[in-house]
Amino acid sequence: MENIYQPHIMIIDDITVETPDVKTFRLKFQDSKLESDFTFKAGQFGQYSLFGEGEATFCIASSPTRKGYIECTVKRAGKVTNAMHKLDVGDPIGFRGPYGNWFPIDQLKGKDLIFIGGGIGLAPLRSLIRNCLDLREDFGKITILYGSRSVADLVYKQELKEWENRGDINLIQTVDPGGEDSDWKGLTGFVPLVMRDIYLSSDNSVALTCGPPIMIKFVIQGLDSMGFSPTQIITTLEMKMKCGLGKCGRCNIGKYYVCKDGPVFTYAQIYELPNEF
Repeated sequence: MENIYQPHIMIIDDITVETPDVKTFRLKFQDSKLESDFTFKAGQFGQYSLFGEGEATFCIASSPTRKGYIECTVKRAGKVTNAMHKLDVGDPIGFRGPYGNWFPIDQLKGKDLIFIGGGIGLAPLRSLIRNCLDLREDFGKITILYGSRSVADLVYKQELKEWENRGDINLIQTVDPGGEDSDWKGLTGFVPLVMRDIYLSSDNSVALTCGPPIMIKFVIQGLDSMGFSPTQIITTLEMKMKCGLGKCGRCNIGKYYVCKDGPVFTYAQIYELPNEF
C-alpha cells in the first residue's frame, strides 16, 4: 500500500528571486516516470518538505498546460521557508500532492475574467492566468488588477511586463501609498479602493481574488456592491492548511475541510462559514 505521507523527490531546476523575501522555485521530479505521469489543475496545492527541517504548504504556481515541471513561490516567514531560501539549483525537495480542488476552468469558458491579486496572493491566480492565456480563445476579456505594498514587493515582475505588452489583457498595477518609487508608472492606492475607481462589469463575468485576508474581505464587499453575485466571486483559503489530507483538523471551518473541500471556494460557500472574514 502506498504511504500517503511519503514525499516524492524533486530537484530544484531554477530559482527566481522575486523580492527580497520571495523566491520562485522550478522543480522537476527525480523519477522521470513520475514527471511524465504527473498532472494537476490550477488552484491545487502541494506539501513541500526539507529533510530535517519540516514541511510547508504552497500552491502550485505554474500552469497545468506547461508540462515537465512545477513551480512554487515561497515567502520567507518561518523555519521551513527560511531553509528553502538557502537552497540552490540542484538541491532536492520532497513533494506530496497535488491536493485540494481547483478553479472551475471549464465553467469559466466564454466568460470575462477579472483577476484581483495582492502581494504573494498572485501565486495561485498565476496558475489559472497562465492556464487561461494558453487557452486564450476560450475566454472573453481578461482583466488583471494586482497590487502590493511597494514596487519592491511586486512578484513576477518580468511576467507583469509581458502581460502589460499583450493586447489581449487589461493589466492594472498599483502599490500602497508610499510604496511607489521615482520610476513607478502604475497607480497608487490600496487594491480594494482602486477596484472601486475602475469599471468592472458583472455581466457575463467571474471575479477571482487572492491576497491578504483583509484585502479579500474588502474586495468581496466591493464586488458585491458592483452587482457580482456570490457565485460570480471565487477565492482561495490556503493559509488555513497544514497536513493536506484532512487528518490534522487545523483547516476545519464549519462543515468544510479547506484542504479537501477547497482551497478554492465561491463567495456563496464562504458566506456560510462561521466568522471566516
